Amino acid sequence: MSGTFHGFEGSYLGDATRLTPDAVMECKICWSVYDPAQGCDTWQVPPGTPFAALPEHWRCPTCDGARDQFMVVHGAVASGPVQPAPAPAAPRPEAERTPAALLAARLEEAFREIHVGKMRGIPLLNEALGVKAVGFRAYDGHLLGVLVTPWFMNLILAPGADDDWSALASGAKELIAFPSGTYEFTAVNRTAQGAELPPYKACALFSPMFEFSTMLQATDTAEATLRGLLDPTLHPEYVAPPPPAPPAAMGRRGLLFGAPQGASQPGA
Repeated sequence: MSGTFHGFEGSYLGDATRLTPDAVMECKICWSVYDPAQGCDTWQVPPGTPFAALPEHWRCPTCDGARDQFMVVHGAVASGPVQPAPAPAAPRPEAERTPAALLAARLEEAFREIHVGKMRGIPLLNEALGVKAVGFRAYDGHLLGVLVTPWFMNLILAPGADDDWSALASGAKELIAFPSGTYEFTAVNRTAQGAELPPYKACALFSPMFEFSTMLQATDTAEATLRGLLDPTLHPEYVAPPPPAPPAAMGRRGLLFGAPQGASQPGA
């Protein structure tokens, strides 16, 4: 927290050591509440985590605001420093994180900068939402997930370790088959402009995002989209396997001596 932070009414003055471990905090921008007893599903913060022990990258899950925009709404602010809360586990070094986790972190960083920079004040934004990379995983030699922002939700397909997409032309369209069907993706390649993100392919799901009232609703939709994308039973040409045939009826003779191989036994 910055030492030059000027507190507002109910503020903890930017000094997390003044907060009791059970202090409930509220964002002064969007009124989103952080309750230590509940944690934060959006940022995968477990229940029982005090506000002072949130990881450094944590931001408001609703409006993506910085933590110093939060004020105390329940639980006293101590007159002096309280016993420091246990620090959260240190994040894994970048070298130990999976390629999917690294891509998710880079997408979030890049699009948060766009949100507070180029997109600030544009009516297209749903200010109830933030930026979140959801469900990124290895898939068929590539990296797959959903990117949620206040202005769009896209499926993202990015190159794997053995892929070279450096020649990908931005704006190029491509039909890509998944277990549930074939979908149109648009190429995005900004490496020539110095972007730190690799070239990737995006499939538009929602834009704008005004049908979502909370970030949790948006991320739940993203997770459901990924499950559906990889479900072969949703393919338009999916044919359910026929049910197993019932056993052939056997007469008394068949019960006594067994049915002849390859022959059906009539009823008695």
